[in-house]
Amino acid sequence: MAETKTSSGIDVKQSYGAADLTGFDAATQVGEAGGYPYTRGIQPTMYRGRLWTMRQYAGMGDAEESNRRYKFLLANGTKGLSVAFDLPTQIGYDSDSALALGEVGKVGVAIDSIEDMERLFQGIALDTISTSMTINATASILLALYVAVARRTGATVKKLSGTIQNDILKEYIARGTYIYPVNHAMRLVTDIFAWAAEEVPEWNTISISGYHMREAGCTAVQEVAFTLADGMTYVQAAVDAGLDVDAFAPRLSFFFNAHSNLLEEVAKFRAARRMWARIMREHFGAKNPRSWMLRFHTQTAGSTLTAQQPENNIVRTTLQALAGVLGGTQSLHTNGFDEALSLPTENAARIALRTQQILAHESGVAQTVDPLAGSYYVESLTNEVERMAQEYLDRIAGFGRVGQGGAGGYGMLRAIEQGYVQREIQNAAYAYQKAVEAQEAIVVGVNEFVSEQEVAVPIQRIDEALEGRQVERVRAMRARRDAGVHAEALRRIEDAARGGSNLMPQILQAVESYATVGEVADVLRQVFGEYRETVVI
Repeated sequence: MAETKTSSGIDVKQSYGAADLTGFDAATQVGEAGGYPYTRGIQPTMYRGRLWTMRQYAGMGDAEESNRRYKFLLANGTKGLSVAFDLPTQIGYDSDSALALGEVGKVGVAIDSIEDMERLFQGIALDTISTSMTINATASILLALYVAVARRTGATVKKLSGTIQNDILKEYIARGTYIYPVNHAMRLVTDIFAWAAEEVPEWNTISISGYHMREAGCTAVQEVAFTLADGMTYVQAAVDAGLDVDAFAPRLSFFFNAHSNLLEEVAKFRAARRMWARIMREHFGAKNPRSWMLRFHTQTAGSTLTAQQPENNIVRTTLQALAGVLGGTQSLHTNGFDEALSLPTENAARIALRTQQILAHESGVAQTVDPLAGSYYVESLTNEVERMAQEYLDRIAGFGRVGQGGAGGYGMLRAIEQGYVQREIQNAAYAYQKAVEAQEAIVVGVNEFVSEQEVAVPIQRIDEALEGRQVERVRAMRARRDAGVHAEALRRIEDAARGGSNLMPQILQAVESYATVGEVADVLRQVFGEYRETVVI
């Protein structure tokens, strides 16, 4: 029989017993749920007290179309909104920019101004719903727009709850929707930390994301290591900027991928929680137990979905969602089975949501805390994921500081700059692809159990006329706004960017004065410049 390994290359024995946990101290390595080091979960009752937030990621076309989808999801039982933005919004271009041509509303919703944000959430009380926004380079602008709309609609701003992704480091590593050089991007991150702690204290100011690195091809072990390394870098940058660790760390959150190797994924989540608790208490000296807790959102793995036999993706998504739940996630998105073909249709989104509801209410997995705890295999695998991830963290620490001051800190910045992280992910992706081609890794319906005839499924299509309508809207808004007030607001952003004051108050004032996403981003481009990627081979 061929050697059996997990997707991270961990050898799997035929069976496990007590000998595999020699020297294992359950009291200190596992403990109880709600207690340090949180291996078993961050709440003592976990899902018996409250189920995870069922949050379906959605956004397409213009604000009205996305608003209809949000209301559809809410009517079908989703408990939190998750906003996907189109590519121009993500990289700071308005819909009428020449660089936005052909991309408006295609992979998410187009948001240019406060008027678009108002339409996006029309009829939804923002202080009664949790909203997650997958936005990074322009996170400061979109958070300001959200707060501005909340003010206009009479919502209590201090009660707003949700998350902005705001994880710029993984953009340089794996995703590419960056704008500014790293040190300036890190300043925006820490400005949000400081401002939000006072103005929107219930808001999660960052979602430190391993998801996109996993989508790019990294292993489960690498996902843990590189995500925690990014997290350490953000914490160090905030401390270097003069923030008290316990003032911002309780609002840090994480975002992980869930793949199909069920027990490795469960072990990954348990190991990540334990490692982060120790990092925050021992490395950063945090005193507040909430600063030690790794709270995370999970999304099932888009990269595992296949265009061949797409109905099989329902099974994949169910397995992956189960891994997230057994691993103790606080929030979960399940992918539509048709997402290898297009944005999900309403039917696919409903099936994805029903998958979570069946797990919650029919499977029994939410009835007790960390039901796999004490398994010889799961505990051994958790230990091994932690050991291998720690080896990566030690290697990354060896890269040392970059520059001086707040953009320095942990060695992850230099590791990214020198292409180390990118190469590790590329090598893992290449190794997996070779395994698929050699049929050492089986993908049902792709390299084994192939069907001669594929079943056609309905496709979600975006109206091509939408782009023209969105361009007309933003131009009409510019024509009727107070040009003097708008220009003064942008000048204040420039002054703050050239100085050292927190940018968020000025960005909020600008968007309330009808400045667009692209205009605010352009002011910062003029001051900060733009990042140019170093090609890694």
